[in-house]
Amino acid sequence: MLDWPGDGIAGVTPSVTRAAVLAHRFAAQQLHRPSPGLPAHELAVAGLGIPDVPAPAAVTAVAVRGGAVRGGTPGDGLVLVWGARGAPALHRRAELPWLAGALWPLSDADAAARIGTSRTRAAAALGLGAFTAVAHAVREVLAGGEPVSKAELSRGVTERVPDALSIDCAPCGARHVSGGLLQQAGLVGGAEVLRGGRAARYRLLPGLAVPTAAAGTPELLRRYLALLGPARPADVAAHLGTSVSEARRAWPGDLVEVSVDGRSAWSPAEDAEALGAAAPPATLRLLPAGDPWLVARDRGLVLPDRARHRDVWKPVAPPGVVLLRGEVAGTWRAAVTGRRLDVTVTPFAALPATAWRLAEHEAGLVAAARGVADVRLVRPS
Repeated sequence: MLDWPGDGIAGVTPSVTRAAVLAHRFAAQQLHRPSPGLPAHELAVAGLGIPDVPAPAAVTAVAVRGGAVRGGTPGDGLVLVWGARGAPALHRRAELPWLAGALWPLSDADAAARIGTSRTRAAAALGLGAFTAVAHAVREVLAGGEPVSKAELSRGVTERVPDALSIDCAPCGARHVSGGLLQQAGLVGGAEVLRGGRAARYRLLPGLAVPTAAAGTPELLRRYLALLGPARPADVAAHLGTSVSEARRAWPGDLVEVSVDGRSAWSPAEDAEALGAAAPPATLRLLPAGDPWLVARDRGLVLPDRARHRDVWKPVAPPGVVLLRGEVAGTWRAAVTGRRLDVTVTPFAALPATAWRLAEHEAGLVAAARGVADVRLVRPS
């Protein structure tokens, strides 16, 4: 239960501890595995999207929650698309029309904020027009039916949109549509991301239309708050890649304000009373890089030791994390050696013997999710 100062007097903000928030998130994200073998698309995290960078992070994220993984895939109920901020993530196939509207910018200012770097200033000035032009161009390029490479998709879109939407790319030695804009408008354009082989390919998804206005954004924000709340408007804005003022435009009306260790945050009303009721987890999980647990934008709450942030949220080749009793207690990486998966755990501090036994079990689960029969847990020397 929440701690209501003043016996619940109107206008007094209830308070909750950081530990209670983490316990609540652990339960909300089903990391306690309440329903082993649950179809992946029925997992709660599928409602917000399961990031898949680097692959096969999403498959591992499903497995560590007890979701069904067969043949190294999470089933037909999910599809890989460019989701929030244009990042590849698994989403429920049945919800793609809703997701396209929920991720569509709320206004020209919102579109400009999502595009927003100095290299794309001209594109940002076009606002919603930039998203609309790129979405239609993506649909035209993919209309042939055959999967195309990222280079082919980018080239085809570049040929079809105003030059203001392109940038001079030094690594490519060419001028092409902004990659960030392409990926943020790509879902609405109907782009499905196909893994396999040396590089991803893209094909047209049926049943999607380019919106004339955003729809469903408040529900998307509620899903973030249900899985990663209580949180602030700034956290949700960062998840979408927009400004706080634009996030507030879609702020759900049925939220409860709480104080998390002295800072205001918001939670869906139905979750507010449950805060503090969840028992702190007494187990260990090996979460993959980019796991929904790590998507939270209040990183100081997830990991108070800010010096460790650079170890966890690396911009390139980030590791997985060891979650022990709800706390980030170290990192891990996996590498295939022949037919064996080596899982190397690097704890931030010495782990008890029971934790290592749990880690060995979890490493087996990670290997099984990746379709590898043999696994070895590697400890620091």
